[in-house]
Order: sequence, then structure tokens, then C-alpha cells
Amino acid sequence: MTDPQLRSVISERRQLINLAYRLLGSLAEAEDVVQETYVRWYALSERQRHEVAVPGAWLTTVAGRICLDLLGSARARRERYVGEWIPEPIPGHSEWFGGPGPADPADRVTLDESISMAFLVVLDSMTPAERVAFVLHDVFRYSFAEVADVVGRTPAACRQLASSARRRIDTSRGPSSAQRSDVVRDFKRAWETRDIEALIGLLDPTATATADSGGLAPAFRQPIIGGEQIAHAWIEIAARGPEITLLERTVNGQPGLVAQLADTIVSVYAFDIADGRITRIWAIRNPEKLRPWTVG
Repeated sequence: MTDPQLRSVISERRQLINLAYRLLGSLAEAEDVVQETYVRWYALSERQRHEVAVPGAWLTTVAGRICLDLLGSARARRERYVGEWIPEPIPGHSEWFGGPGPADPADRVTLDESISMAFLVVLDSMTPAERVAFVLHDVFRYSFAEVADVVGRTPAACRQLASSARRRIDTSRGPSSAQRSDVVRDFKRAWETRDIEALIGLLDPTATATADSGGLAPAFRQPIIGGEQIAHAWIEIAARGPEITLLERTVNGQPGLVAQLADTIVSVYAFDIADGRITRIWAIRNPEKLRPWTVG
């Protein structure tokens, strides 16, 4: 018998992908969470499913709880991770899989300010409960009563969690997309021409560069601190590494770069920019995190 709720249940998939990615910082894990959520839905008896007044709310609650459990075990997993861990980068919709996007639009992640690499990195510094409470309430606009059902705490406690998380978020207005594009384009040009002075000029003196290889690709293990130090490191990368093609791409909704070797994307670069200078560079080299960027 066809499930009469099938259409409404399946229509929640994109919302669940968006939620799980923001909570976990991993598209692969987000997809696993959504799959497990649907498994649990169809593990219910037909009578139990019909008793669920709002299937979307049920699915969100289950997905949120699965994410909360995964976040709780993430610390132990990170301790075993080789080098620095950076959230998995997401391409712009036109760049998914080197083509027009996922076959199923429901698999796309909505690109907005809550998806930027800087935002995700701050989220990653929060406790699991803070992160879930903040994302559900401030990003997805769930009430604290609904958040409490996911987190397993009182609405008042969830309000405090979200407030604590909110204090870590930089709410100052950043540069426009056009301004970011100009800075990233200038950085690309300076890197390609190995113009050390231009690179230094584009980097904030206190800038930080972090690489994530997971031990599966060559990369510097410790963050590089200082604009001049980063500029020299990037010149060394250009001099020592294989000949790559740098392409301007949308990375987590903002201007970024990808490095292509033959038909393979080997690095994705995300940037944080303030006052016309680059303050953070995130270099993702772990091939397992570059799956959505595969060309061809």
C-alpha cells in the first residue's frame, strides 16, 4: 500500500540535509543522518505513522537527536584525526560534481551566511547542545519548546544555550560579495605570478591559514600565523608543488578558489575577509571532503 504521507515526508529531505550539514559540518555525515532518519520513520508501524500529526516536525526532531549524539562523539573522533579538522566545503549549485548540480535538488544545501566557513568554524567551537539549540532556533527559527524536545532540556535551558552560543558569533557586517571576489581574485593573481609583496599586502598581518588533509594528502600540519609567513608559505607551495590550475569558485556561498590538477580538484580554499584584507584561509585537501567537487 502506498504511504499517503509519502509526498510530505519526502519533501522534508532538503530541510533535513540543510539542518544536518550545519550541525555536523560534513555533507557525507548529513546524508547518513537523513538516511537514518527515514529508516526510523519507516520502522514505525503504519498506525504509529498516522498518529504523527506533523511528520516534518517528527523527522526534524529525530535528525536533530541523531546529530546531537554524533556531535557528542565527535571529540573522540577528532582526537584520532590527522592534523587540523575543517568542515567539509560545499560548492555553489552550478559547480556540484563539476556539472549542473545534484540529480535530486533536495540534496542541495541552501547557501546563505549560516553556511560560510567562518560561521561553521565558530559553530564547531560550541558544545553539542549549544550548537543544536542555536542552529535550530536562530537559523531555522524553531521555538525553544521545539528545541527542548530535541535537546532534552527545558525551554529555559535551551534559551540559555542559544544565548551563550550567540555571544560567539560575529554579527558585524562583512564585505560585499563583490568586494570579497576582488580580494580573492587579486590573491589568485598574486599567487599565480608568485608576487610575494602583493600577497603580503592582501593578507592581514595577524592572518591565520589552516589546512585539512586528514593525513591523506600533503599539507602543513599546524596553522600558519602571520600574513608574511603565509605569503612565503604560499610562494613555496607554488614553487615546490605540481603545476596546478587555480579557478575562482563559490565555496560555502562565498568567493573562494579551487586548485585543479588534470581533471581532479585537489584543494579547496575558503577565505574570511575584513577591511579589504584576508584574515583567515582554510585549505581543504582531504580527498574524502572533496567528493562534491569531483570533475567529470
